[in-house]
Amino acid sequence: MANAGASARHDSLPDWLEPQLAMLVHDRFSDQAWLYERKFDGERCLSYTGSAGPRLLTRNQLRVNDTYPELAEAIGERVPPGCVIDGEVVAFVGGTTSFSHLQRRLGVRHPDASLMQAVPVTYYVFDILYADGVDVRELTLRERKQLLRTTVSFGGPLRFTTHRNTDGEEYWKYACANGWEGLIAKRADAPYRAGRSRDWLKFKCENSQEFVIGGFTDPQGSRSGFGALLLGYYDETQLCYAGKVGTGFDDATLAELADEMQKLERPDPPFTRGNLPRSAVHWTEPELVAQIAFSEWTGAGSLRHPRYQGLRRDKAAASVTRERAGRAGP
Repeated sequence: MANAGASARHDSLPDWLEPQLAMLVHDRFSDQAWLYERKFDGERCLSYTGSAGPRLLTRNQLRVNDTYPELAEAIGERVPPGCVIDGEVVAFVGGTTSFSHLQRRLGVRHPDASLMQAVPVTYYVFDILYADGVDVRELTLRERKQLLRTTVSFGGPLRFTTHRNTDGEEYWKYACANGWEGLIAKRADAPYRAGRSRDWLKFKCENSQEFVIGGFTDPQGSRSGFGALLLGYYDETQLCYAGKVGTGFDDATLAELADEMQKLERPDPPFTRGNLPRSAVHWTEPELVAQIAFSEWTGAGSLRHPRYQGLRRDKAAASVTRERAGRAGP
């Protein structure tokens, strides 16, 4: 009977749980009531292990078991049934996670051995939402991390996300000096809450966020494919123009993106706000989402020194808004 009860709990896992998200802040702080984790530059995924095996889902609920078969295998072997865990899939270049490098794996189903060897991926797990079929989101973060460490048999491409206590400012300096994207500061006594909250805060080393692609310009000189991407973000229902990006592309990316965008061309601009370019421009349906790094926002609301990092297949265009820093501090 005990086994039957456990199986029932494992099969009753929810189909989907909204992940907790972090709020961007500019100021850093140190506080004993907080812990600090490395911010990874990858694809956020939640894993559900029912009795039928694991389901690895992105933030927009795409199942990616076939994209990351080595991770699905490791989760099946190392995570017991009845668990929901939260983490980030990353690819490394040296000691730094690289979303651009991970691009080679995104959207590829059943990758061959050569691709898996060229772009190995790691799943860094930082939270547990269900354990043995029981909802544990009301536990404090410290309790959940301890439960995560003792529940999952970490190893291979499945890694536990370590943290530091109290010392947020020095750890952030270390992160930036070592080429990390930044840190996530988390309130240690807080439960897990769906959506964005001030219990999780982003300490970034470099500005970056997602933008909707709403068009492109013609290539100039010897360049092929396109010249620059035209970027925007949503303010309620309006798509606001945020400028263009023309760096960060190799020849293969130029060709692949040009092919995708040509299929989405439309006669009029999708942007409803902003000072748009008018010559040598092609407009597209606002469906593709790009990850962009940049130095700052200008006073006119455009990006300064933007650099393309890759497409985000895991985020819906309609969900892309301008990320604004909130008040820092515990």
